[in-house]
Amino acid sequence: MSDLALETGLLDRALRRVTSLWRDMAERVVGGEAESIAEQMRACLDGRGGEVSARNRAARLARDYLALDAAGRVGFLRDLAGFDSDEAGLDYAIDRLAKAVGPAERAAAKTRLRRALEPPRSRLLTQFTAIPDGMKFLVELRAELLQAAGKDALLQALETDLKGLLASWFDVGFLELRRIDWHSPAALLEKLVRYEAVHRIRTWRDLKNRLDSDRRCYAFFHPRMPEEPLIFVEVALVKGMADSVQRLLDEKAPVLDPGQADTAIFYSINNCQRGLDGISFGNFLIKRVVSLLQEELKNIRSFATLSPIPGFGRWLTAQLADGDPALIEEEQAAALRQLLPASLALPAPQAGAGEGAGQGAGERTGGPPMAETPVQTLARVLARRGWQREEAAARILEPLLLRACARYLLQESAKGRARRARDPVAHFHLSNGARVERLNWKGDVSEKGLKESFGLMVNYLYDPARIEEYHEEYVGEGRRPASAALRKLARSG
Repeated sequence: MSDLALETGLLDRALRRVTSLWRDMAERVVGGEAESIAEQMRACLDGRGGEVSARNRAARLARDYLALDAAGRVGFLRDLAGFDSDEAGLDYAIDRLAKAVGPAERAAAKTRLRRALEPPRSRLLTQFTAIPDGMKFLVELRAELLQAAGKDALLQALETDLKGLLASWFDVGFLELRRIDWHSPAALLEKLVRYEAVHRIRTWRDLKNRLDSDRRCYAFFHPRMPEEPLIFVEVALVKGMADSVQRLLDEKAPVLDPGQADTAIFYSINNCQRGLDGISFGNFLIKRVVSLLQEELKNIRSFATLSPIPGFGRWLTAQLADGDPALIEEEQAAALRQLLPASLALPAPQAGAGEGAGQGAGERTGGPPMAETPVQTLARVLARRGWQREEAAARILEPLLLRACARYLLQESAKGRARRARDPVAHFHLSNGARVERLNWKGDVSEKGLKESFGLMVNYLYDPARIEEYHEEYVGEGRRPASAALRKLARSG
């Protein structure tokens, strides 16, 4: 299966259908083709010719936007951003509020100020929702805005306005939760393949395996984008808590009778629309799916994830480079050194040799090589290709990496935000009311898994009876709920 060919085919079909509709609408616009983009926008805002004409003009603008190259689209967005609040009207509304006397007069003045603050571009953005696939057009427009805005204050203001509109239009109360299975439309299954970013779907057989009877896939849809999933979650029905994504996705593994399963494992959650970044659906999705599974399968007792730890590899690599002495106990150094070939071994550290530990071994000139610290030895062992396949290495490295990862998840914080977990996936699940339950050695031994987290994965447990309690512990009090075993492991470092 060619992902590039698949994606191109989807986009080409959608583009041909939508632009054909927009072209027909645009041809009904009364006015010269010589109108500039800004003039077309002004005509839309002025409402020339009534609502039907305004809708046709919006279709023409959308069609013209898609026909532009990258530089042209940035120019279009700047023209659109230029329709900002009227300064004179704003000054007048502020003055009237300052001079207002009494509750009634102040209430009227506040209403006038709110209207003056609303930029005309917001009304123009709203007009796009009236054209076929207009909502999808606006979602894609914001995706391009996020990329183009940079430090451009005008484009940033436009992006903020559009995000506010999308947040209200995509409120979870308007969304529909649907199950996706092997009998869903082919176009939808193709999009599932395209949007899966956590564990890539490589073949149609792989996809069918993920949609078998012991699997579930649910997605949120918007009524104005009925063929476009906004976010979806993949669930495996298993016995016990899964500890390896390779075993979980093994196409040759026997299919389990859902009635025999006792655990639902959420193993992949994917946001599908870049233009909806920052508008959260994930917490609602997981809770809704837990509720559905409780109703459908009374035998399911536990709800947990098998999640990646995408920031752990970067964090640990940085700690190794800094020579963090808390990563390894001194008595483990000799065992670590035995994992290196004799030709790569350096002198054992001497008493008092801590000075200069952050330097690479052998960097000092004019004398014998500097003694290598245990942390430097650990760094060199982990840098050796294939260490994860060696039994001796696994026996020594497993407790070291599990302890370091427990510390990373439960103690390390995002830069400048002491109450927020450093790992983005941890923050997502803790915010949603989960607790950190268990670390899994060799949970993901793919190239990606080894690069991101040295092969470790984590289970987050969703206890329906304590979701709100755990949510408040993390969001309200800044504490990270975790199992006793994980807490003990984090403290041991």
